[in-house]
Amino acid sequence: MKYIKILFLVAFFACAASLKSNAQEVGLRFGNFYGNNVAIDGVFALSDFSRIHADVSFGSGGVGIDAIWNPLYRPISTSDFNWYAGFGPSLFIGDPFALGVAGEIGVEYAFEEVPIVIGADWRPTFRIVENTDFFADVFGLNIRWRFGNDGSNATN
Repeated sequence: MKYIKILFLVAFFACAASLKSNAQEVGLRFGNFYGNNVAIDGVFALSDFSRIHADVSFGSGGVGIDAIWNPLYRPISTSDFNWYAGFGPSLFIGDPFALGVAGEIGVEYAFEEVPIVIGADWRPTFRIVENTDFFADVFGLNIRWRFGNDGSNATN
């Protein structure tokens, strides 16, 4: 199992490095997922209104990986707040192994004067493999550093 963990981590970081030119935000996600409380959080823009929101968490005897596609990423009226929604695979490499699908809906605020984004999201997860379970209590607080823009919102 140890080699599988290493293989998945290498594959994840290789994919992240290949998307480096599109990386928009990197930071931390605090919350409860797979028994872990902190994750490395990243956002990779696909277009102005679509992105990948990925997390890698460590602890509780394993590694959790979520890669959520947010096809809905829109501003809230004329404010600096954005809301987003999406879905994607959710994986826990540990004992027990878990594979499932996670949904996500959240809101975030991008500061104009500093390149920081703060957000909160709800990520219900339906695990299919090893056991079939549904978890509706997965909430997170995201704090990320924004790269590669002039201080406006990440996708503008």
